[in-house]
Amino acid sequence: MVSKQKILIVDDDNNIAELISLYLTKECFECRIVNDGEEALKVLDTFQPDLILLDLMLPGMDGYQVCREVRHKSNLPIIMLSAKGEIFDKVLGLELGADDYIIKPFDSKELVARVKAVLRRFQPAVSPTAASAMTNGKYVEYPDLIINQTNYSVTYKGEIVDMPPKELELLYFLASSPNQVFTREQLLDHIWGYEYIGDTRTVDVHIKRLREKIKDHANWSISTVWGIGYKFEVRS
Repeated sequence: MVSKQKILIVDDDNNIAELISLYLTKECFECRIVNDGEEALKVLDTFQPDLILLDLMLPGMDGYQVCREVRHKSNLPIIMLSAKGEIFDKVLGLELGADDYIIKPFDSKELVARVKAVLRRFQPAVSPTAASAMTNGKYVEYPDLIINQTNYSVTYKGEIVDMPPKELELLYFLASSPNQVFTREQLLDHIWGYEYIGDTRTVDVHIKRLREKIKDHANWSISTVWGIGYKFEVRS
């Protein structure tokens, strides 16, 4: 019997949390509700969720801080929920490591669809090694860099680099077409899907995070093409 995927719902409004739980339970997810950030961090190891639905406006530790704490030790998918619809709030959430951002009030079908979409992208590797990342599955390889989209691993200078799904997919997509320039709109379409309602600055945020983890190499780099977009530049 296949075990149900687990969703941790973190929201201080119990009515909203119960409603979300109802939607997801109908889709065969196992849900647990907590009402503050400190409790959310405490139950991570015991509940072991596959995804966190995280409200931003929480008592005590807010959602941004919870996201930051989770990212220090895990690439667990996080979808932020907030009544804040400003671009600044969305970009801040993504910079801290959220995989998606949903504005309240939201449609139940959209919420379920986004949860499923993020979970589809997240395929955690089981203690990958540099050797397995190199030899197994669908991957691209450059000097000191291997990006494997089958087991969702990135090996940089012989070390495995922790990387959330969208960052890895963006890096893999660019590296699979070396020296080809892609606009931000094209990257949004390929990585997030045409149905994604977001700002092109989402791409900029993810590129920035990639550059912090994968430094420019003598043979390749993630390059900005001013006024257009980005490319994975390969030099002979």
